[in-house]
Amino acid sequence: MKKILYVILSISLFIGLFAGCSKKAELVENDANLQFTTEAENNEELNTDENKSEESTSNDNNAAENSDTNDTAEVSEVTIEHSKGTVTVSADVKKAVVFDFGILDIMDALKVEVEIAAPVSSLPSYLSKYENVYNAGSIKEPDLEAIFEFEPDVIFIGARQQDYYDQLSEIAPTIYVQTGADTYLEDVKENIGYVAQIFGKENNAKEAVNSLNSLVEEVKALTANSDERVLIMLTNDGSISVYGSGSRFGMVHDLLGAKAADENIEASTHGQSVNFEYIADVNPDIILVIDRTLVAGGTNTANTVLDNDLINGINAAKNNKIVSLDPDIWYLSGGGITSTMQMITDVKNAFAN
Repeated sequence: MKKILYVILSISLFIGLFAGCSKKAELVENDANLQFTTEAENNEELNTDENKSEESTSNDNNAAENSDTNDTAEVSEVTIEHSKGTVTVSADVKKAVVFDFGILDIMDALKVEVEIAAPVSSLPSYLSKYENVYNAGSIKEPDLEAIFEFEPDVIFIGARQQDYYDQLSEIAPTIYVQTGADTYLEDVKENIGYVAQIFGKENNAKEAVNSLNSLVEEVKALTANSDERVLIMLTNDGSISVYGSGSRFGMVHDLLGAKAADENIEASTHGQSVNFEYIADVNPDIILVIDRTLVAGGTNTANTVLDNDLINGINAAKNNKIVSLDPDIWYLSGGGITSTMQMITDVKNAFAN
């Protein structure tokens, strides 16, 4: 009987141990499955985050590319506001009529390459490279028929052609440019801006404006530290006119700060007519001479006209400061980049010597 009881107990113990081991194995297996599941979920979340990050980055890059494309997108038209009105000009100009030599100077300095028509018979010598372009007429009388046949995309005119503004505007968008005595540098910058906008030369224009600003400040420092008084003179085949503040060449005083030998000179386009006695009485320390005869024709040049005892007795003559200026620059084409730089440099040299 005892043996039978012993056998029963042994069998029960064995079954209990087997059941415990099986349960433990199940727990271990469940833990392993739980760990595997957790890692899989984590990997899935990580992959999802990475995909989202990549998608976000891709979207950002696409947005940036689209933004760059929009920023650099070519415009089809340029709107220009000038003193006679507002015009819309094609951003793809192929042909330009240029009557204002300051504008032609700017186009040359900014390296604009288009087909040009101009009043070739009056070109300043430093712009002689354009002497074989299409002839647009004389500097004071545009050839409307020739300009019409040229089929320009834009026309630039100055004060000499302003009476033709309406007629020229019927042919193509026409821009009127000018430079005032007391707003000279601002007007030059505005004209540079017109050319830069129309022909896509903004970077070149910025460099040119910075150079002008620097040179102006340099000369203003010279004039501010000098007591020398300046008289601006234009000779025309024997006759003499003088110019002061607010006049055609007034930028010498109004922009560059040179002291005037006579502060009461009449401000007018053609200057104030004077004689030798007036010059001797004013007795300037520096005379800046523009000889119109050299560009308009005549027999009496400035050197001949100013060679007399009254002139030879003034301070400017004694100190060798009667300075001859280039009439191509000063009379024909002021308002350009090259011409304005040269004009400012001429004043600088007059004070530096």
